Amino acid sequence: MKNKLFCSFVKKDNLQTLIEYLINNFPIRNYKIFVLTLTQNPLEYACTYGIEGGNILNNVDNTILVHKKKETNTIYTINALNKAVKIHNNGSLDFNFKLNWDFYKNSILLTDSNQLKVLKTKIYKVVESSD
Repeated sequence: MKNKLFCSFVKKDNLQTLIEYLINNFPIRNYKIFVLTLTQNPLEYACTYGIEGGNILNNVDNTILVHKKKETNTIYTINALNKAVKIHNNGSLDFNFKLNWDFYKNSILLTDSNQLKVLKTKIYKVVESSD
């Protein structure tokens, strides 16, 4: 089965409820949920976690499918990656262009109204669940 990485955005008041729901209802890869604070909004968190097979997008509100550049702790959507490439490559989308990921270290890259949105993050905690 293919593993998928998801990112759920949640307000501080609902963080524990989301974590418990994920742990009780989905096979979390490596039994870890990474909870990130968003420096622009300290009352909102981003939780990233892998699911072994399956798709939870219809089950968990404010959740998107994402990818991760491990070396820089960058979480991104494909649309945001394409937008970043265009920004750094004079407006041209070239799939062979080597993006300097250091520009986006410890960030989540999203698109909003066709604009690149960069959310700076810090690890708040890592929640480990057991089998």
